[in-house]
Amino acid sequence: MSLQSQSRHFEDPNEARRQTEGPSIKHRIQTRFDAVARRPRARQPDDPAIRGRERPHFGAVEALPLPAPRRVASVDAVRGFTMFWIIGADGAAKALAEMLSGKGTILSTAGNIIGGQFEHAEWEGLHFYDLIFPLFIFVTGVAIVFSLTRLVEQESKFAAHWRVLRRSLLLFALGLVYYGGVSESWPDIRLLGVLNRIALCYLFTSLLFLNLRLPGLIVAFVAILAGYWALMTFVSVSGIGVGSYAKDANLANWIDAQYLPGRKWNGAWDPEGLLSTLPAIATCLLGVFAGLLLKEPSLQPHQKTLWLIGAGAAMIALGVLWGLQFPIVKNIWTSSYVLVCGGLSALLLGVFHQVIDAWERRSWATIFIWIGASAITLYFINGIVGFQPLATQLVGGDVRSFVDSHLTPGAGSFLEHAVGLLLAVALAGFLYRRKIFLRV
Repeated sequence: MSLQSQSRHFEDPNEARRQTEGPSIKHRIQTRFDAVARRPRARQPDDPAIRGRERPHFGAVEALPLPAPRRVASVDAVRGFTMFWIIGADGAAKALAEMLSGKGTILSTAGNIIGGQFEHAEWEGLHFYDLIFPLFIFVTGVAIVFSLTRLVEQESKFAAHWRVLRRSLLLFALGLVYYGGVSESWPDIRLLGVLNRIALCYLFTSLLFLNLRLPGLIVAFVAILAGYWALMTFVSVSGIGVGSYAKDANLANWIDAQYLPGRKWNGAWDPEGLLSTLPAIATCLLGVFAGLLLKEPSLQPHQKTLWLIGAGAAMIALGVLWGLQFPIVKNIWTSSYVLVCGGLSALLLGVFHQVIDAWERRSWATIFIWIGASAITLYFINGIVGFQPLATQLVGGDVRSFVDSHLTPGAGSFLEHAVGLLLAVALAGFLYRRKIFLRV
């Protein structure tokens, strides 16, 4: 992981629109040079007033460094919204559910609903907590469009391939460290986890994006979802048969048990296992489609919002229908799960895009933008050190007991998680204001 200091500008209210519909690179370079040289913009080459000795001057303009890359605020905000729950808000929500328990019918019911939504569905079904991981992978796909397009324009396609490979390997290595590295003997080392799945999705989706046009990407997406369904439905599993999607009795779990080395999260299989990585790549491709839509210069911001919301609603409906035969299951990342979560992700991105980029109201999302700009860094720190354990050292023990006894059971836990979340937000804000970003 290298430390880089980059400019991130959000003070211009039309910034997101310029990112998606901005002028050409040559025009931006020329404009920057004109400002530095304090001279009128150069006339077109076919203007007879241009003299021969001015031509080397334009060559110098082309040699100037490119302007610092600018970001789409809504994309960072959605990424930050996702990480917000991972680094502490989920624990605060669970503590709130405990605080509401036993406080009357309405409050107790609300607490049960909140608590249930912040637990993973046992197998089939979808809770809010089951959306967090695919939402992050979806946003990763959106970011691929902006970052790799810019890299190809500024450098080369080869440079983009090299960066994808290098970043994927580093992210995969960080995943190994995150889950204990080599602190344990070989059988107890977990090879696949959250960061590892993100690395694999980023790698294969980026390669598809760099080498296929939109029709090819659509074909790849459909082939992945249909192919995964066919494998899970028609391939016979020893001792199980065909067409089983039950826990511990399906093709994906069986492949993990037979061929995934190292420690598995659930003993015999892993929710981030081998075969289920295929449909996770499809989730990342959905993000690529959303990113291409956001970059489309022929559409106005409100039109992009309508496309995102319409496509999201259609995917949810299709996913629910498919789920009647191929159940919605996060642990094996079923094709119906891909469509429902992809649709919800598109809806959320559409809302964020309309409010932040189209209506230019972004102050409410400042914290999300801070977190989104350093998402992987915060996730890694939270996993290695932990913001909540740090908060426990500040407001745990007797302080937690005092708050529980004088307010209500669960209030002390809520305080701990709230303080931990504040520590994470403070760090994100510090890094953002100082323009310090740890990039993989």
